[in-house]
Amino acid sequence: MEKDYSKYNNAAELLKVLAHPVRLCIVAGLLQNGECNVMHMTDCLNCPQSTISQHLQKLRTAGIIEGTRNGTEIIYRVCNKKVEELMKVLYTD
Repeated sequence: MEKDYSKYNNAAELLKVLAHPVRLCIVAGLLQNGECNVMHMTDCLNCPQSTISQHLQKLRTAGIIEGTRNGTEIIYRVCNKKVEELMKVLYTD
């Protein structure tokens, strides 16, 4: 084992961001559907728009998702290949 933990910081931060049921659900839904907007997520998750937006901000800041503006809405998608692979491991039987 190594005593230098610094190389594990990025992985630990990524896992911290994902370690919330709503954020895991958002990422899983985006991977399943390809992309969607906040209103769709709000309807599916039965959470207030402000709550979804806070979770999206954390996911965006961590580089897990990205958004593209389409008029007045933003369409979100997963942009992190490591997260895609991790989700496959977590949710494949």
